[in-house]
Amino acid sequence: MFLMISRAGDDCLYTVKALLYSALLLLFQLGTAVAKAEPLPQTLVFGVVPQQAASTLAKVWGPLLAEVSQNAKLDLRFATAPDIPTFEARLAKGEYDIAYMNPHHYVQFNQAQGYQALVKETDKMLKGIIVVPITTSDKDLEALKGQTLAFPAPGAFAASMIPRANLKQRNIDFTPVYVGSHDSVYMAVSNGLFAAGGGVGRTFNNLPAAVKSKLRILWTTPAYTPHAIAVHPRVSASTRVALQGELVALFDSEQGQQLLSNLGFNALEPANDNDWDNVRTLNLGAKSIRLQEAR
Repeated sequence: MFLMISRAGDDCLYTVKALLYSALLLLFQLGTAVAKAEPLPQTLVFGVVPQQAASTLAKVWGPLLAEVSQNAKLDLRFATAPDIPTFEARLAKGEYDIAYMNPHHYVQFNQAQGYQALVKETDKMLKGIIVVPITTSDKDLEALKGQTLAFPAPGAFAASMIPRANLKQRNIDFTPVYVGSHDSVYMAVSNGLFAAGGGVGRTFNNLPAAVKSKLRILWTTPAYTPHAIAVHPRVSASTRVALQGELVALFDSEQGQQLLSNLGFNALEPANDNDWDNVRTLNLGAKSIRLQEAR
């Protein structure tokens, strides 16, 4: 009798083990099937022109990229550069899969690397500004003759190229000094290190009150097509379509509107390459200015 009970117990244990094995095998097969059906999101590096400190940019761009990543089923990784020349060098090498770049950069690297515009801000034209210390009594650009002026970088479009071009056209001689970022321009001018400096309205308006209160806008440039969000040609057509759709759709929700507002952006709209033809007309003059300064 004892032997019969033991054998029955062994058979029962064997059956339980077999069932557990089958269940584990089924779970493994299901997990494999899910992994095949839902591949890991594609990782894309999203470069942002360093108009401000990297920490400031990451704080406002990070949540927007996270939202677009989730909706487009992609993994967008924020990146920038320590200064605008380094950002330009990385664009020239095609290091960014996607990039938020100024109009001059778009025209230049559309030709050199094949970056294609996805979106731009709706109802927005880009203007640069020249700021001076609030304590000065200067009322026009003539007061800047013979002065040393601060700019972010030679290739900073609205904050540097356009102001410099207009000063040259007016025969106002000046000495440019490139300090690396918009914030550095504002800080240097507010501290009296330079007579004036170039920036844009958005970064000026985002300044801490302690710095902004020491500055005033002396002059505003003509208007041009704004910055582009553009993709490198290695990014697939299907990914481009998904990205464009999700970027445009941000304005459809309160959360998306807040994310755009944090950047000082309006709604985004699909962009075409020829939207930047007005900048292409300007480029020859801007390039000649840079060459003259380099001599």
